[in-house]
Amino acid sequence: MGTVYAVGFGPGDVKYETLEAREVLSGVDVIVGYKTYADIVSKQYPEKEFVVSGMHEEEERCKKALELAVSGKNVAVISSGDAEVYGMAGLLYELSEKECYCGVQVKTVPGLSAVLSGGAILGAPVGHDFCVISLSDLLTPRDTIEKRLRAAAEGDFVIVLYNPVSHKRLETFKKACGILCEGIPSDRVCGYVRNIGRDGMKSRIFLLCELEKLGEESEIDMLTTVFIGNSETKIVETPDGSRMVTPRGYKG
Repeated sequence: MGTVYAVGFGPGDVKYETLEAREVLSGVDVIVGYKTYADIVSKQYPEKEFVVSGMHEEEERCKKALELAVSGKNVAVISSGDAEVYGMAGLLYELSEKECYCGVQVKTVPGLSAVLSGGAILGAPVGHDFCVISLSDLLTPRDTIEKRLRAAAEGDFVIVLYNPVSHKRLETFKKACGILCEGIPSDRVCGYVRNIGRDGMKSRIFLLCELEKLGEESEIDMLTTVFIGNSETKIVETPDGSRMVTPRGYKG
């Protein structure tokens, strides 16, 4: 009986991959993943057997990985960023409870999530309490997303948005912007990073009142992570440019 590893490989660049992830990916028999992620990882592990599938086939990928483990192979199911943060780890554990996969061990291998890698590029935006909210409504009802946005704004959290906008969800994004602007001043410091750790990476610091326009102009898309500061977040000027910083409160 083999083991299935839920592996987060970070944002894409090899330098962001943890030593544990590298060790596991080097040692497994098969790597299973979404095509875009497999294309990234296969450049580092070209000798490995890959099982690849497309979008919306997450359950099938996990079942295939568990079946391979039943046959005696050690398998890695890859996720960008961290395997727990909107990744495959939870689904693998849920499916592993089925009787047909009895005896297969699932292990989580943590990775560098976009909230951390993107935050480092902007400076230190998550220096105090923060929350991460995905705006994708594929698996989460819109009213639940809206409820969480309102609560986060009321709680004065730093808010990090994953999957902020797509062509099919522009209205959802506009509604989210409206909710945030109801509870947060329009001059709140915000930032985004697009294509973290990959070719074409871009970052920008802006104000909340600009967020909706940036989405409409496709400057913010599904490959972008958005950071909305709390009431203490500020811009700090450094020799190599502006940085978004949320103080921890040490001066107080």
